[in-house]
Amino acid sequence: MSTIENVNQRKYKETHGKRHRKTIALVEQFVTKDQKMLDLGIDNPLSRDLRSLGFDVMNTGGEDLDIDQTAVESHEYQVLTAFEILEHMANPFDVLRKSGADLFIGTVPLNMWFAKTYWNDKDPWDCHFHEFTPREFDWLLEKAGWKIVHREKWINPPRSIGFRAILRFITPRHYAIVAKRN
Repeated sequence: MSTIENVNQRKYKETHGKRHRKTIALVEQFVTKDQKMLDLGIDNPLSRDLRSLGFDVMNTGGEDLDIDQTAVESHEYQVLTAFEILEHMANPFDVLRKSGADLFIGTVPLNMWFAKTYWNDKDPWDCHFHEFTPREFDWLLEKAGWKIVHREKWINPPRSIGFRAILRFITPRHYAIVAKRN
């Protein structure tokens, strides 16, 4: 592995490590290792970590899930996961509604009153179409046919200084939901 890859992995773990540990703990609490999981989005460090722990995780193939929900409809799996991906979609409702899973575990970034929705002008796939309030995400899931059985909010303090950085130490940034099919 090159020095650049090592540096990128280290930066990724520093930025996402705490959220990944909390997400893995949530999966361990609600999913058994004999259940098949479909994780929305391409293969990523979190899905690889879950596989290394013995979970049966398959990812979607990078298709535009707003337009094509075939991956969600065509796989045999019991658990649908969506970790930090639904905010990138214009229409997460169809994916959530069409899923054949019995259990859903997902995390989304929360809309923060002191920060604009994340947008990357250089990469249209690296943008948030929306960030949710807890009430909006709950309603989306309930309307798509899910019953929420567990909720958590997580802070994600940055390694920077400033007014917004201080607010991120006390304001939850991520919202995690576990839901069962109605």
